[in-house]
Amino acid sequence: IELSMDEARKLGHTYVGTEHILLGLIREGEGIAARIMNNLGVSLNKARQQVLQLLGSSEMMSSHQPSGGNSAANTPTLDSLARDLTAIAREGGLDPVIGRQKEIERVIQVLSRRTKNNPVLIGEPGVGKTAIAEGLAQKIVNNEIPETLRDKRVMTLDMGTVVAGTKYRGEFEDRLKKIMDEIRQAGNIILFIDELHTLIGAGGAEGAIDASNILKPSLARGELQCIGATTLDEYRKYIEKDAALERRFQPIQVDEPNAENAIKILHGLRDRYEAHHRVKITDEAIEQAVHLSDRYIPDRFLPDKAIDLIDEAASKVRLQSFTVPPNLKELEGRLEEVRKEKDAAVQSQEFEEAAALRDQEQKLREELEKTKKDWK
Repeated sequence: IELSMDEARKLGHTYVGTEHILLGLIREGEGIAARIMNNLGVSLNKARQQVLQLLGSSEMMSSHQPSGGNSAANTPTLDSLARDLTAIAREGGLDPVIGRQKEIERVIQVLSRRTKNNPVLIGEPGVGKTAIAEGLAQKIVNNEIPETLRDKRVMTLDMGTVVAGTKYRGEFEDRLKKIMDEIRQAGNIILFIDELHTLIGAGGAEGAIDASNILKPSLARGELQCIGATTLDEYRKYIEKDAALERRFQPIQVDEPNAENAIKILHGLRDRYEAHHRVKITDEAIEQAVHLSDRYIPDRFLPDKAIDLIDEAASKVRLQSFTVPPNLKELEGRLEEVRKEKDAAVQSQEFEEAAALRDQEQKLREELEKTKKDWK
């Protein structure tokens, strides 16, 4: 109510109406109302500006940006080369993250530190390191994070994309420095770099500086917050050997989930795969996918290998439903043959034979319709 009264005073109004209450809720930026609007994909900043426009006010009131908003700074280079996970989460484009609450909370804790606030997720391929970054983005969108992380944007950057198209010496450094300048000016970017070890040597042509040496000063000064992800082998091989880079990161171990947790993860993802493949995935199929992949695919890790198995099986079932069975093709061929024989009999005025062929054609057509119905 106090915020609503303040909004009314700033607009020069002598009353407090529903429009002022809405402005107050948006300005507060937290609570049930703001959370509902965020879940519906409503931008709090845009909603505020539209209310002000309807009230005939041209004042943007930039000093009172809602804390729950996700205002994107002017980062054209970063936007063209990276994916905004918070924006994708707001649109409902990320899969639900199941069973990684402990790791996500640990990431939030490290990000909230004063120094060495750059977590690096260390785990085998397929255990769900990227899903943890996506889970963080979803928590930011849902305002389920501390005040220090409000308004943050989680951007995932692929070093291969940054290097692509840089033909001449110095082009890569210029591009990466431009990204760093945009991040510094924005002040609300958390950079997620999958395969963190690719920083070592990235863009390092003869006489050029590689990516890790460009990022080190910004990491040291606290101008860049970064979440890395890599395997234990790659971490030991590349990151630990670079002491200056290694001490900027706080390792977080991401273990392979057990079979029970993997089943829970697949239950959480089931709706997405059912909608994509338009098939029904049973509880038994999920359990068997986890147990069989765990037994027969020892060189890969849960939940990735079980998810792949479900995806592959659902794709096969879906394709089979579109493949015409052989007996249906055979019936169609016989029907076409009988139709031609009937037409030939009519042409030669053999009406008794034509009548018999007509009856045969009718039976084949009925059989064909029944077969089609059973197939569908």
